Amino acid sequence: MEWETVIGLEIHAQLNTNSKIFSAASTKYGAEANSQACAVDLGLPGVLPVLNKEAVNKAIKFGLAVGAHINQRNIFDRKNYFYPDLPKGYQISQMDWPIVGEGEIEITVGEETKVVGVTRAHLEEDAGKSIHDLYDDYTAVDLNRAGTPLLEIVSEPDMRSAKEAVAYAKKIHALVQYLEINDGNMQEGSFRCDANVSIRPMGQEKLGTRAELKNINSFKFLERAINLEVERQQDIIEEGGEVRQETRLYDSVKNETRSMRSKEEANDYRYFPDPDLLPVEISDELMEQIREELPELPAEKKARFISEFGLSDYDADVLTSQKSLADYFEYMVVKNTEHAKLCANWVMGELSAALNKNQIDIQNSPVSADDLSLLVNRIGDDTISGKIAKDVFKAMWNGEGNADEVIEAKGLKQITDTGAIEAIVDEVIANNTPQVEQFKSGNEKILGFFVGQIMKATGGKANPKQVNELLRSKLS
Repeated sequence: MEWETVIGLEIHAQLNTNSKIFSAASTKYGAEANSQACAVDLGLPGVLPVLNKEAVNKAIKFGLAVGAHINQRNIFDRKNYFYPDLPKGYQISQMDWPIVGEGEIEITVGEETKVVGVTRAHLEEDAGKSIHDLYDDYTAVDLNRAGTPLLEIVSEPDMRSAKEAVAYAKKIHALVQYLEINDGNMQEGSFRCDANVSIRPMGQEKLGTRAELKNINSFKFLERAINLEVERQQDIIEEGGEVRQETRLYDSVKNETRSMRSKEEANDYRYFPDPDLLPVEISDELMEQIREELPELPAEKKARFISEFGLSDYDADVLTSQKSLADYFEYMVVKNTEHAKLCANWVMGELSAALNKNQIDIQNSPVSADDLSLLVNRIGDDTISGKIAKDVFKAMWNGEGNADEVIEAKGLKQITDTGAIEAIVDEVIANNTPQVEQFKSGNEKILGFFVGQIMKATGGKANPKQVNELLRSKLS
């Protein structure tokens, strides 16, 4: 039987406010355990939550960016459950009246573009963190994270493959960074994802029983976990069993999913309006103010990169996939207006490869945009060739100086003296009569042999364009 995969994602994006959603406690990451949980976060008797206006503003900003309906009157509810890292015994969230309603995100996978619906995005407080590997016989609980503002972004079950799910997650990841409402740090847990996965016979309308894959913190793991879950469900059904609705955890070390608990329904949480919080009323004036403050979004930036810098659709898409990457590239182009394509090639090529290899974010790159701009300029003015530039880049990455300093110290300046190059070309031609005859007999590929010999004789410093022009002129 042929199966169709159905995927919906719930993305939890921590909003980068200075204080928590209902208290003045700090949200700074990395503080000593349990040093940033105040009486309000712990739900001690007599305390009252006070809503952080900035969290509301950031949620509105997201909603407007995805073309969603903003519920200008929304309500906070109590979601009741008992877990060690939830000190109050309930989580303040939004159920029936979320702040952000229906919107949409456009994704591209391969040659296919499709629209994924955003069902809703609601505000809630984050729970604390259970730490299971600190002690042999105990689970430790750090409540610093309790009360950190979260925007939970819920998609429609519109995705049909793990690759589509990853494309959607990446689009949301880029968007919240462009909006500057979330830092996108998946390692620290400020951007994480739950995937609801089910399968059904191809052509069937009714949805299958879903399993939820919880708290996945990398795009690579998201794709692996979904593919594993699809395979697991197919095996169960094809062997005559039934898929249970449950929550599962993905183990990246063992590359497997395992059952965590049976999946709860909304009525299991006994939602009811929080009696300590008034309904949120959002004015038309605030809506218009936030709309006017929206930055240039990824799709708009991509279109501008194509029209303004002459980039291809692919290059512009890659360069705008991360705000930090787009900013780095655009800074370079401002300094290298004649070499936009060359800038794009170096950012997407050597720089990105080095960053990935060393697992470094572009913000922490040892080669700054100024440094790479200078290197591109030296390629553009024929001081060095593209091949030599790769050696210069490696030296720059290792802290040996800027492009000019490395070129000078290593004697890498390209030979552009036509007379000097011509003398070497004549010598190579004179010493390789059989290859000359092959070229004259129509073997164009043999030209690469001559170029190689000349480059070897010049230590790779001859200008390749001049070499090719002289060779063709003398051999024809």
